[in-house]
Amino acid sequence: MKKAWWKEAVVYQIYPRSFMDSNGDGIGDLRGIISKLDYLQELGVNVIWLCPVYKSPNDDNGYDISDYRDIMTEFGTLADWEELLAEVHKRGMKLIMDLVVNHTSDEHPWFIESRKSRDNPYRDYYIWRPGKDGREPNNWRSFFSGSAWEYDETTGEYYLHLFSRKQPDLNWENPRLRAEIYEMMKWWLDKGIDGFRMDVINAISKVPGLPDAPKRSDDPYQWGTEYFINGPRIHEFLQEMKREVLDHYDIMTVGETPFVTPEDAIKYTHEETGTLNMVFQFQHMDVDMAPNSTKGKWELYPWKLTDLKKIITTWQKELEGKGWNSIYLENHDQPRSVSRFADDGEYRVPSAKMLATFLLTLQGTPYIYQGQEIGMTNVKFDSIEDYRDIETLNMYREELAKGSKPEEILPLIHAKGRDNSRTPMQWDASANAGFTSGQPWIKVNPNYREINVEQALQDPDSVFHYYKRLIRLRKEMPVFVYGTYDLLLPEDEQIYAYTRTMGEEKLLVVLNFSAATPLFTMPAELERFSQRQLLIVNYPVNDEESREFRLRPYEARVYRFSNGTDRR
Repeated sequence: MKKAWWKEAVVYQIYPRSFMDSNGDGIGDLRGIISKLDYLQELGVNVIWLCPVYKSPNDDNGYDISDYRDIMTEFGTLADWEELLAEVHKRGMKLIMDLVVNHTSDEHPWFIESRKSRDNPYRDYYIWRPGKDGREPNNWRSFFSGSAWEYDETTGEYYLHLFSRKQPDLNWENPRLRAEIYEMMKWWLDKGIDGFRMDVINAISKVPGLPDAPKRSDDPYQWGTEYFINGPRIHEFLQEMKREVLDHYDIMTVGETPFVTPEDAIKYTHEETGTLNMVFQFQHMDVDMAPNSTKGKWELYPWKLTDLKKIITTWQKELEGKGWNSIYLENHDQPRSVSRFADDGEYRVPSAKMLATFLLTLQGTPYIYQGQEIGMTNVKFDSIEDYRDIETLNMYREELAKGSKPEEILPLIHAKGRDNSRTPMQWDASANAGFTSGQPWIKVNPNYREINVEQALQDPDSVFHYYKRLIRLRKEMPVFVYGTYDLLLPEDEQIYAYTRTMGEEKLLVVLNFSAATPLFTMPAELERFSQRQLLIVNYPVNDEESREFRLRPYEARVYRFSNGTDRR
C-alpha cells in the first residue's frame, strides 16, 4: 500500500459560525478560529477542514456562495483568512477548504445574469427548462423538501435546485463553466491551501433529458437520485478536474458522495485510476433509517450493532489495497455521535471515549468534528423558534401541513436535526459557554456548564485527553494507519471487536457498544504472539494477561501483539 501524508492525517472539522466569536456579534469568525489554534495543536490534529467561509447570503449557512473569491462579512476579511492560513501553517498543520460547485447562490453574479434573458451568455451556466403541462419540468423532490424546480417570472422558465431554491444547480455540461471553476480552484491552491472537501460532488452530472422519477410515494415530488447521483459524465468531469487542477498540487481531496457503494467509491479513489483521495460515504449514517422509508432520515428507527458492523466491515474490506476510507461519526449535517450511537447520560464519558477508539482505530483518515473531542451532545430545544436549520424548518412546516402536531415533530428534530451539531462550541462555564460576549446566533446547549473545554483540559481523565492519547498512538504506530482490518464476533449485538494487522504486529480493538457487561474471550490466534501490551483503555484496569475479561458499560480496549521489541 502506498504511503501518503493524507492517509496519516487526523482532520478536525470547523463549522466557523459556531466555533468562536471574536467580536461579540454572536457569530463565530476567522479571528475566533485563529485564537483557538493552539488548542487544536495541543489536541494533536494536523489538518483543519474549514466549512464554507465564502461570501454568501447565508440561506444554507454558507453553502450558497455568491462570490467564490471573497469572505463572508460576518466571518471577517480575506486578510483575516490569509492570517489564519499563515498561523495554521506556522503550527505545522494544514488547511483544506470546502469546494461547493454543484450549485451557487441565486445572488451569485453568474445567476443574476443567467435569469435576465433566455439568450444571456450566462444562461447556460445553470439548468433552465420550460414547464410541462402547466407544472414543473419533472417531478424531482428537493433534498430540502418540495419541488427541485423554481419558476422564474422574468423568462417564464424553471431552474433546477436540488437543495434550497436559493441554491440553483450549475450546468456542468457547459465547458466554459467548468473552466471558470478550475480557475477558481487554482486561485485558492496558489494561495497555499492544502486541499478541498468537495460538497455533494457526485451530483454534478445529471442524466440527459432529466426524466421523471418513478412514483414511490403519494407525494407529488419524488426522489430522483438515480438521475443526478453518480451521473453519466461524473468521472469524465472529475478526470478533467484532475488533469487541469489536482495533479499540479500536493493536496488532499475528499468528496462528499451520498448514495455511493464501495464499488462506486473505488472508482473515485482507486490508487492508480481514481480522481479523489477519499470520499465520505453515508451508509453507516443511514443505519438508523427505516428501510424503504418515504420519510428519509425523519423516521426514528432502532439500529443494530450487527448492521453497523456489516456496513463498516464491507467498506474496510472492499477498499483494502484499492482505495482509501474516510472515517467519521458526526459532522455539521449529523447528530452528535455520543447521543446517537452510545449514551449521552450516565455513561457519556466512557461512551465518548469508546467512540473515539472506534473512530481512530479503523483504516482510513479520521475526521473529528468540533466538540466531539469533549463529548458534546444533542440538544433538545423546546420550541421550533430556537432552531435555525433550513432543512429542519422546511420539514417542520411540511409535517404541520400534513396534520402532525408540534409535539410529534420535535422528537424527530431532537434526534436527527442538523442543529444538534451546530450549537456553539462549549469553551467554558461562563455565559454562552465562552463562545461569544453577545447574543449567539443559535442557543447554546444548556449542559455547557458541565461539558466544556476548560473543564476537559484540567481533567487528565477527560474525553479530550483520551482523544489526545489516541491521536498520539496513531502517529507513533503505522499499524493504526496501514494495518488491515478483520472483524471478530460478527453476530454479537454488544461487542464490536476487530484486529488490525501489519507484518508481524497486530492490534486488537474491543468495544462494548452497550450498558451491559458482556464477557470477552481473546481469540486463540493471538496466542502465537510472545508480547501483549494494553495500549489504551477508557476505564482503570488491572490487566492480568487473562484470556477472558468482563467489559464494563461502553468499555474500550486496544491491545498490541507482537513477537519483537516494542517499536515505539
